[in-house]
Amino acid sequence: MVLSSQYSAFLIAKDAAGVAGNIFAFGLFVSPMPTFKRIIRNGSTEEFSGLPYIYALLNCMISMWYGSPLISTDNMLILTVNSAGAVFQFVYITLFIIYAEKPKKVRMLGLLVAVFGLFAIIVVGSLQISDLFLRRTIVGLLSCFSLISMFASPLFIINLVIRTKSVEYMPFYLSLSTFLMSTCFLLYGIFNYDPYVYVPNGIGTILGIVQLALYFHYHRSSKEDSREPLIVSYA
Repeated sequence: MVLSSQYSAFLIAKDAAGVAGNIFAFGLFVSPMPTFKRIIRNGSTEEFSGLPYIYALLNCMISMWYGSPLISTDNMLILTVNSAGAVFQFVYITLFIIYAEKPKKVRMLGLLVAVFGLFAIIVVGSLQISDLFLRRTIVGLLSCFSLISMFASPLFIINLVIRTKSVEYMPFYLSLSTFLMSTCFLLYGIFNYDPYVYVPNGIGTILGIVQLALYFHYHRSSKEDSREPLIVSYA
């Protein structure tokens, strides 16, 4: 009876961490909206880069596939957060293509087709593996490597902040959302005994702490009239 109560409490804690992670992830998903308001207002993508959204879409789709019942039966909240993320990224990419100049438009369309093609290969290839444990391991490793790469992308911004001694290009709420989301999914992965979730999110948590520490260290010396970054480093 005691073990049953402890197990129930464990499941509740896991689900609570996953739900909180989904909520905080929403802050990340909507963070590019000011950028796209500017793009729509000016009718041009200017010097903005569309690559972060392409990579984020691929990352969300791989992680979404890992969270699906065909790969892992106990990661529904991984499925939900990455499904929402994939929708947001696809909308951003569509808007980028609409307002981009022809060379950028063609390149983004090509990359989008490549992303869907690669994802199709991953899905079809993994379904050919009859051993469910091996299937989960392979897709889990792909998801883990993809997440680690995504969480490593802020290293450029961290280097920029240290070099310029300014947080102009590192919005506080974006860094906070990254930290909170990563921490929640770190706990979710630990409660679920899933290294493919807690390892990359543990790295994301550490990087989030670094970003917040840098923000509080340098924000007083930052320019008061900061402008929007020309290259979006988060998606």
